[in-house]
Amino acid sequence: MNKIRVLIVDDSLLIRKLLTSILSTAPDIEVVGAAEDALVARDMIKQLNPDVLTLDIEMPRMDGITFLRNLMRLRPMPVVMISTLTEHGAEVTLDALAIGAVDFVPKPKINAENTLEDYSEDIISKVRAAAKTNVTSFVPRETPNVVKVAPISNVKPKTNFTKLIVLGASTGGTEAIKVVMKSMPADCPPILITQHLPAAFSQSFVEHIDSVTQMSASIPVHGQVVEWGNIYLAPGGLQMGVKRMNNQYVIHIDDSEPVNRHKPSVDVLFHAAAKCAGENTVCVLLTGMGADGAVGMQALKEAGAKTIVQDEASSVVWGMPGAAFKLGCADYVVPLDDIAAKILTLVKTLR
Repeated sequence: MNKIRVLIVDDSLLIRKLLTSILSTAPDIEVVGAAEDALVARDMIKQLNPDVLTLDIEMPRMDGITFLRNLMRLRPMPVVMISTLTEHGAEVTLDALAIGAVDFVPKPKINAENTLEDYSEDIISKVRAAAKTNVTSFVPRETPNVVKVAPISNVKPKTNFTKLIVLGASTGGTEAIKVVMKSMPADCPPILITQHLPAAFSQSFVEHIDSVTQMSASIPVHGQVVEWGNIYLAPGGLQMGVKRMNNQYVIHIDDSEPVNRHKPSVDVLFHAAAKCAGENTVCVLLTGMGADGAVGMQALKEAGAKTIVQDEASSVVWGMPGAAFKLGCADYVVPLDDIAAKILTLVKTLR
């Protein structure tokens, strides 16, 4: 078996040693080198030809974003960013994902021994997923900020709030969601989204969504009434579902346990939608590692919902959509660029 060759790029000797130690425990991963800055990394990439890079953002001589931009232009390869869980760290990491990074993990906390096992499992799984991605197909997309306008037509029903769109994503999802949302009209039925993100990233990401769509994107609060023309992003570190009350949908948020190791979990949202909306739902699974959302999509399909999964060719990782496809619960397998149009076509068939 050919091992996944990893090059670690970080200006902290302690972090380089820790990441080397963690990744070296995996039998299918080999750390071939560790560079203290981007200029050293540039030469080591030429010499060692790694399969995956882990890349720090803040480094001397050349910052990680500048290096990543040059790398994706000259020698595209899978990159996992090492990010700080701060507002600034979130914004910069989202920029890195837009440039072409596959995924990110938080900087390890040296003194948090009780969480090191979970952290180790997380970074090893993300390096493995990164090694399977085809980054040469990544094309940066223009997503200019839009000027919000009033709905083109007054199609919002007066008393019937039944139509609902639910969407889940993980690895590669931050960019995929923007691609889908930028084509949604201001008078679209409500969209509930679960994207696997830490709590510190939620506000920055929802602002990114809001800037590219005619709809209004926000992080909801528990008990909030769901309204047409709005996108609701599950807050990081909490579970989000939806309930039906007085002929309206309301957001349900709680601090319950992770599902499929995720919080928020796509399955939580999808199962909730199956119970309260069923056949009045369009359900979408985009790119993502693992299988979160597949069982929930199956419940929605059994309840009569229309279901869409992103196709393998346009997915960064065909884990979640692939798992739903294997369960036989995907009505449509659609390239990313065509998903918005498919959603809007199916919405018209709902009651």
